[in-house]
Amino acid sequence: MNWFKGRHFNQDIITVAVGYYFRFNLSYRDVVEIMADRGVSLHHTTIMRWVHHYDAIFQMLWRRHKQSTSQSWRVDETYIKINGSWNYLYRAIDNQGLTLDFSLRKQQDYLAAYHFLKRLLKDHGRPSCLVTDQYGATLKAIKQVAKDG
Repeated sequence: MNWFKGRHFNQDIITVAVGYYFRFNLSYRDVVEIMADRGVSLHHTTIMRWVHHYDAIFQMLWRRHKQSTSQSWRVDETYIKINGSWNYLYRAIDNQGLTLDFSLRKQQDYLAAYHFLKRLLKDHGRPSCLVTDQYGATLKAIKQVAKDG
């Protein structure tokens, strides 16, 4: 499928710009500067539209080529304030400190932990060791995911 059909810019330019944004955690304006150094004149809102349009496609393609993760994971949840409201951040890292996945939820409960763990196992397989902070909802979610297979 040609996802780049009808675009003003070449597929390679779009791929490089969106790839810089995702890979190096840059702002849109930083990507504009990098592309300007390479002779491509862009506006930051153009890159923003590309990122919004190609986000799901790039995630799907990069999952195929993801690097293998270690088999010891740490899963934790914490709360953070975003725009004046408290949210719960679920995060999983491997023993080398690489972030495997994260999820931002309004509530800290069993269902949030269950869906996070289910997605984590689907994307990265089953770990040999899983370390948690012993929060009750997370433990219940681990038991349910294990029972589901």
